Amino acid sequence: MAQKDITPTGKEIFFPENEFIVSKTDLKGKITYTNILFEKMSGYSRDEILGQPHNLIRHPDMPHCIFKLLWDTLQQKKEIFAYVMNMHRSGDHYWVLAHVVPTYDLMGNHVGYHSSRRSPNRKVVKQMQSYYRDLNNIERKHSNVKAGMQAALDSFNDLLKEKGTSYAEYIFSLNAAA
Repeated sequence: MAQKDITPTGKEIFFPENEFIVSKTDLKGKITYTNILFEKMSGYSRDEILGQPHNLIRHPDMPHCIFKLLWDTLQQKKEIFAYVMNMHRSGDHYWVLAHVVPTYDLMGNHVGYHSSRRSPNRKVVKQMQSYYRDLNNIERKHSNVKAGMQAALDSFNDLLKEKGTSYAEYIFSLNAAA
């Protein structure tokens, strides 16, 4: 079940606007729970996906720096919203507006993450496709993946600084303007 062996088809699939894709992971990003819509959109059964790393559904056209931003935010025990393109096991793709939050047990110990994903605003997806393409180009200009990821993240942070906004405010402003 190696995602790297899947070839993207370029075909987009969709899910109903009034439904949510839900998953939970442990602290290392291994899947501990999925809802039926997650299974349908990923193409994996619950038995196949439980215990697997969540990045199994990562589309190769997603900039690494967006996931770095996501994980850096979550490790600070903060929530994050992000536009993400995921990949079905067939190679088809789907866009989501993900809301990821840290989860805690009854004793207050940080035990994992909960992600709810909704159908994204299509106008914002068009903007993000263009911007993510730019970030990928920055990443690819570097022979070292880590250096490329950092250069793209620096570029993204420069954009936010130029706009005088935080990442969360930027994401919400895109939705409000669309």
